[in-house]
Amino acid sequence: MIERYTLPEMGNLWTDFYKLKTWLQVEIAVCEAQAELGYIPSAAVEEIKAKANFDPQRVLEIEAEVRHDVIAFLTNVNEYVGDAGRYIHLGLTSSDVLDTALALQLVASLDVLAQRLEDLIQVIRQKAREHRYTVMAGRSHGIHAEPITFGFKLAGWLAEVLRHQQRLTILRETIAVGKISGAVGTYANIEPRVEVIACQKLGLKPDTASTQVISRDIHADFVQQLALIAASIERFAVEIRNLQKTDVLEVEEFFSKGQKGSSAMPHKRNPIRSERLTGMARLVRSHAGAALEDVALWHERDISHSSVERVVLPDACILTHFMLIEITNLVENLLVYPENMTRNLNCYGGVVFSQKVLLALVDKGLSREEAYAIVQQNAHTAWNKPEGNFHDLIINDPRVTQHLSPVEIAVCFDPQQHLKHLDEVYHRLDI
Repeated sequence: MIERYTLPEMGNLWTDFYKLKTWLQVEIAVCEAQAELGYIPSAAVEEIKAKANFDPQRVLEIEAEVRHDVIAFLTNVNEYVGDAGRYIHLGLTSSDVLDTALALQLVASLDVLAQRLEDLIQVIRQKAREHRYTVMAGRSHGIHAEPITFGFKLAGWLAEVLRHQQRLTILRETIAVGKISGAVGTYANIEPRVEVIACQKLGLKPDTASTQVISRDIHADFVQQLALIAASIERFAVEIRNLQKTDVLEVEEFFSKGQKGSSAMPHKRNPIRSERLTGMARLVRSHAGAALEDVALWHERDISHSSVERVVLPDACILTHFMLIEITNLVENLLVYPENMTRNLNCYGGVVFSQKVLLALVDKGLSREEAYAIVQQNAHTAWNKPEGNFHDLIINDPRVTQHLSPVEIAVCFDPQQHLKHLDEVYHRLDI
């Protein structure tokens, strides 16, 4: 089992309580910055920090009357703070709080996703190491191609997930942006230095050139990166589903004691978790499209993005988080059947070794066209016939045996010939 680290659950980061908590963090950071620059009394800030609080239910009650979420929040906070509350939100517009606080939520969400991604990396790396030499048929177009190992297949998964890890590192820097620049972003009623100090306190950097909002290309980038992770998870899930088909059965999802596969057919062991992941990936991808639609706001801002983000951002984060946990558990407990891989590899007498025979004949002086015709004829004679045996046809074809000895033919059918350079891939991935 991989070691787990304690982090807040993703769902907790998208509650009303956590959202309002980040709003208050932003408001207090701005007050502290204002005090440092001498714009408001330090004593008032200390009083604000000591008394400031909120009640999510009360905020909703006020919002039902005023029809404005930030005003409702500020009204509730001032109920706790009293007179010193007049220094809260000075020179700000609602989006200063909303967008800066949203950055805090997104950064916290990325930290959770990054840990779950690291869990997946560990599991895939271990499974790839375990099956480094487990030979199986590689497939293209769903058809047997040439031998690979199951570990090599997993190495491809690992490389993909490592790229996601790099993307999340960059994304964390991109999304960690705040804005305290007032209405339409001109700093008309607030000092730019306040923004610098407040953002520094919050672990953010100021937006380079905000309007009344932070430009939504940043948020679209965030959702697209999650959609990419979901797409990779779907790729892994679809591969597991294909390899679990009854007539393939090279891997299988773990089937727990007492689990049932079908209400009608007791024999069924279905890849339900992989299918669930496939469906969830469709949802996350759809959110990427919605996030792209949010980029084109009117002039310096409108709020058409707000309703979208209230659904898309928490949903994409929570779904991706769940998908990472699911695929990690699925890979960690995956049942692998090397004997079935060997059986399938040797289907029709090892037609997967056809290129080795082709190249051996070319090496003996035959033209590629002539060699190809000989090998293809034998392969197609063996193909899809219960008694078909490509190996036997080759060793009994005088057009082959007059050029290749039994030992040379045997070498062509040795799967190790296909694996001699795989260590290079493993070395690149530190497996």
